[in-house]
Amino acid sequence: MEKKKTKLTISGSSKKTMSNIEIAKTQGKNSVLIEKKSNRYFNKSNFGNKNQKSYISSKPSSFPKKPIFSKPPINAPNDFEKRKLAEQRATKRLKGETPTKNKEGKSGFKRRELKLTVSRALNSEDIEKKGRSLASLRRAKQKEIRDLKKDDANNKDVLKPVKRDIKIPEVITIRELANRMAEQSSNIIKHLLGMGVTATINHSINADTAEYLVQEFGHNPIKEQKTEEIIKKIKEVKSENLKSRAPIVTVMGHVDHGKTSLLDVLRKTNVVSGEFGGITQHIGAYQINTKKSKITFIDTPGHAAFTEMRARGSKLTDIVVLVVAADDGVKPQTVESIKHAKAAKVPIVVAINKCDLPEADPQKIKNQLLEYELIAEELSGDTLMVELSTKTKKNLDKLLESIQLQSELLDLKTDFDTKASGSVIESKIDIGKGPIVNIIVTTGTLKKGDYFVCGLKSGKVRAIINDLGQNIEEATPATPVEVLGINGAAKAGDDFIVFESEKEAREISNARVQEKQEGKNPLNLVTQDSAFKDKSSEILNIIIKSDVHGSAEAIKNAISQIKHEEVLPKIILSDIGMVTETDVTLAKASNAVLVAFNVKPSKEAKKLAEQEKISISSYNIIYEVLDFIKNKMSGLLTPDVQEKIIGSAEILEIFKVSKVGKVAGSKVIDGEILQDSSARIIRDGKVIYSGKIGSIFREKNQAKQVAAGLECGITIKDFNDYKKKDIIEAYNSTITERRI
Repeated sequence: MEKKKTKLTISGSSKKTMSNIEIAKTQGKNSVLIEKKSNRYFNKSNFGNKNQKSYISSKPSSFPKKPIFSKPPINAPNDFEKRKLAEQRATKRLKGETPTKNKEGKSGFKRRELKLTVSRALNSEDIEKKGRSLASLRRAKQKEIRDLKKDDANNKDVLKPVKRDIKIPEVITIRELANRMAEQSSNIIKHLLGMGVTATINHSINADTAEYLVQEFGHNPIKEQKTEEIIKKIKEVKSENLKSRAPIVTVMGHVDHGKTSLLDVLRKTNVVSGEFGGITQHIGAYQINTKKSKITFIDTPGHAAFTEMRARGSKLTDIVVLVVAADDGVKPQTVESIKHAKAAKVPIVVAINKCDLPEADPQKIKNQLLEYELIAEELSGDTLMVELSTKTKKNLDKLLESIQLQSELLDLKTDFDTKASGSVIESKIDIGKGPIVNIIVTTGTLKKGDYFVCGLKSGKVRAIINDLGQNIEEATPATPVEVLGINGAAKAGDDFIVFESEKEAREISNARVQEKQEGKNPLNLVTQDSAFKDKSSEILNIIIKSDVHGSAEAIKNAISQIKHEEVLPKIILSDIGMVTETDVTLAKASNAVLVAFNVKPSKEAKKLAEQEKISISSYNIIYEVLDFIKNKMSGLLTPDVQEKIIGSAEILEIFKVSKVGKVAGSKVIDGEILQDSSARIIRDGKVIYSGKIGSIFREKNQAKQVAAGLECGITIKDFNDYKKKDIIEAYNSTITERRI
C-alpha cells in the first residue's frame, strides 16, 4: 500500500498554534482539526461563522464526526513563529493581493492563497523568507524620510548663496526690493534699523540706499535706465533726414481782443459762435494754406483762469502772435502772454486789432509795448507789428507775410521718416468715440495702426481726424489732429510718442505709472496746506466734471486761488466726461458740491441725484463757476454778530407767583430792560445762562420796559435758578452775513 502524504490545511486565522500538528504525527493521524480563532488582520466574514470548524482528510468517510482536538494544547509554540506567520499574510496584502468575491458575493481571499501545507508550515527557511509587517514597513518608510531630510540639510550647508543681478529704479519700496533679491522684508528692515533708520515694507527708498542694501546682501546692483531717458533717445532727430516743416504759431492776448475772430477770418469759419459767452475756453489748433506754405495756428483762451493753457501754447510754438486791441491797450493777460513768450524764447509778432474803430490808437499801443521791451521796426526795433482789422479784413495778408518771414529766419526743419512724436494740446471723452486726444505732430509721420504712449496712457491709433473733421491716413510734422484709440483720458501737455510694438508701449506706460506711484509725496497738497491751518476750519468739498481736460485744469487752478482763513476749498475729483452715477454717489458720501462744466448728467445720474437730493450745478462760463464756489464758501462762514447792551438789573429778592413760577425781584441799575430782548445771567463775573426775557412786572402789572432806578419783577424763559445779587444784562444783537 502506497504511503499517503500527510496534508495539513489551515482555514481561518493566520494565528494558529503548531502543537496540533506535532500531536497528530505522533498518533499516526493524517488529519488535524484546528479551531478557528479571531484575527485582527482579516475580516471574520471571509471565513464563515465564528463557531464553524474545518476538516481536511484524504478519506472523509473514515474520519470520526467529532473533532479529536477541540482546543489547542497549552504548550503552544513560541511567539516568534506566530509573528512570522502574521507577517506573511500582511506581506501578501501589501503586494496587492486583494480579496476576491466568492460565489455568495462576499469578499474574501482565494482559498488557494490561504492553504498551508505541513511542509510549508514546518519549513523554517520558508518562514524566514516571508514579508515584513505593516508596522515594520511603516517604520522603514519613516526612517527613509528622516534620512532624506538629513541629506537636504547637509546639501543646504554645502550650497553657496545665489548672487543675483538686481535692477534698481530711482525710487523703490522695501517690499519690491525684497522680492527682487528673494530676501525677507524683515531682514532688510532689521538692517535699516541697525543703520538708525526706521521703516516699513511700504516705505520708499532712493536708488543710492537701495544700491547699498543690495551690496550688503551679496547681490549685484544694476541701476535701471529712466523711462524719460529712453524716450529722449527715441526723440533724437537724425540730421541726415531733415526737411522743412510748417511753422507752429500761437495766438495769445487779453480776453475779447479778437484772437479767435482773427483765426475765423483766416480759416473762413465761425468758431466764436461756438464758444459760450463769446470767449474761448478751449485750446484749439487749425492749419491754413497760404501761397507759400502751410501755417499751423494754436488759439489760446484769454481769461485769467487759463494761464496753464497759455503756458502750454508758448512751449509748443515757434512764433507767438500777440493780439492787442487798439481801443483797449495792454491788459494783464497781454503782459502775461509776453512773459510766457519770452520764457519760451520764441519771437513775437504783434497784431494790433480793431484799427477800424474810431477810438483806436495804434501808436498808443506801440508806446505801451516799449515798457515790455517790444520795439517796433519803425522805432529801430526788431519786433514786427501789423495794424489790422478782422472786421474789414485789413492787412491780414501782411500778418501772414510777417509770420512766413519770421519762419524763414528760424529755418524750421525736422525728420519726416522717423517714428512720430508730438504734444497733447487737449483731451476729452466723446460718448460715441471714447477718449480722444488732440495733438500736434512735431517729429516724424503718424500713421494708422501705430502703437503709442501718451503720458501715463497707451494705445493704438484707430483713426486720425484733421482740423476740418476729415479722416486721414497719416499726419506729417506741424499737423494738428485728433487721435482715437487711447486707453484712457490723457492730460493736456503730455507728450505723444510712437513705439515699434504694443508690448514696448505698454512697458513704457506701466513704468511711468510705477515711477509716479513710487516717487509721489505721501502728503498731498491739501494735507500740506492744512498742516499750517486751524483744524477747526470748514472744508468745502468740490467735484468738477468738464468736457475737456484743459477746462477742468483751469477751473481747478482758479478755485485753488480762492483763499480764506475759515473756509478751505478741497477738490476731491476733477475729471472729464458727463456726470455719472458714481459722481453723484461720491458727492453724497463726501457732502460735496457737484459742478458740471459744458457737460450734462446721464439719465441714470440725473434720476439718482433727484432721489438723493443732490444738486448738480451746470455752467458754461468759467467765471460763473467761480462765483458759485465763492457763494458756497460764504455760506460756511460764521456770520458776524454785533451786540449792544441796553441795560442791566440786580436781583434783590426772589418771589413765587402762581401760574408764572419764580420771579426775580430786581432793580434796574443801568439803561433799561425791554420785554423780549436777549438777556444773560451773570453770577460772580461769569455768564451762567443766556436766553430771552419772558415778562416784566411793575406793581403786579406787566410792563414792556423799565427804566434805570426802578424796581420790577423779571422772568427769563426756561430759567428758574435765580440767586440774590445776580446781574441780568439785557442786550440786542445784529447778525451780518459774511462774503468771500
